[in-house]
This record gives sequence, C-alpha cells and structure tokens, in this order.
Amino acid sequence: MSSQEVRLEVLKLIEQKDKIEGEIKELTGILTQNGVGMNDPLVDNDGFPINAIDVYQVRHARHRIICLQNDHKALMKQIENGLYGYYSNGDSSQQTSTAMEVDRPFVISYKIPFAKVNLVSPGSPAEYAGISQNDEVVEFGSVNFTNFKNITDIATVVQHSEGTPVSIKLKRGERFLTVQLIPKKWTGKGLLGCNIIGL
Repeated sequence: MSSQEVRLEVLKLIEQKDKIEGEIKELTGILTQNGVGMNDPLVDNDGFPINAIDVYQVRHARHRIICLQNDHKALMKQIENGLYGYYSNGDSSQQTSTAMEVDRPFVISYKIPFAKVNLVSPGSPAEYAGISQNDEVVEFGSVNFTNFKNITDIATVVQHSEGTPVSIKLKRGERFLTVQLIPKKWTGKGLLGCNIIGL
C-alpha cells in the first residue's frame, strides 16, 4: 500500500467518524426535545408511558446512540493505531502496512489539548477515574480539538452519558493517558466532581 493510499484510507476513516458524530448529535437532540437523557425512566410509577415523552422515538434514539458510540470507539481505535504507526515506525518498509503516513498537521490535531481541569473534588467520579488537577483534555468522548466550540460540548456529552463510561484522553505534563470516567450522581455537585475550562 503506497503512502498516498494509506493517507486516503485514514481520511476516509475520519470522514466516517465525522458522520457518526453528526448523527449522535442529531439523536441527542431528540432526547433533549423529550427532556430525557440516556438513562431517565420513560414510564411513571404505575408502569404507564409518560405522556410528554415519545417513548418509541426515545428508545430508538438511545439504541442507535449506543450502536454509534461503539462504532465511533472502533473507528477511533483504527485512527489511533494508524497515528501510532506513523510515530513509532521509523522505516517505511513495504511490509509494514500499519505505518500510516499522513500529513503532520492532521496528526498533531489529535494531540492538541482544548480544555483544562482546574479542580477535582475528593471522592468524586473524576477522582475515582484518576483525573488530576491541571490535566489537559485532548479528547472527551467524541469531543476533540477539531470540533470543540465551547464548554457546553462537554456538558452535552456528560448529560447523555450518565452511568455510561466515557473515554477521556488527557495530557499530563509530557505524557498522554486515557481514563474511563462514569458520570453519575454522588454526594457533591454535578455528575463529574471536577471543573473543566476551555483553553
């Protein structure tokens, strides 16, 4: 596989990733319109559907979001492996088809932090996940440097991921690490127990 073919393959993966993110955003909008997240009950205490909620539409959206999140995770892994090959493989032997040769600016965009953790509360979900004060956020679920607009992007991911692990890529000093954070109610404020600000 020539470097040009490999590059096109990677760009194709990114295109798929962007489509998935767009669809997740649309489906999340359906949940928001119905005033529910991924785990809110759709029936009342007597087991009857809540009138204000389009139960069929919400169930379909939730199921689709879960499927898309799995697809997204797999795509990110493929892209990540490609970028890892780009950095770790010094020789451009034809046999090493995993060595992804892509333009440097594209690679760098996946390493650029877009937000920073300026507070982590003791005993919070964030602390249990291993997040520390001054960690810089490179990826928060589907949000990264390329699509981050403002801090509400993170809030949206959190709101619709209550009780579900969210993959977060952090930069700590010169190191990059990935943690799994489960947004959930705890004794303190919010679902995370940390404060994140845009850079």
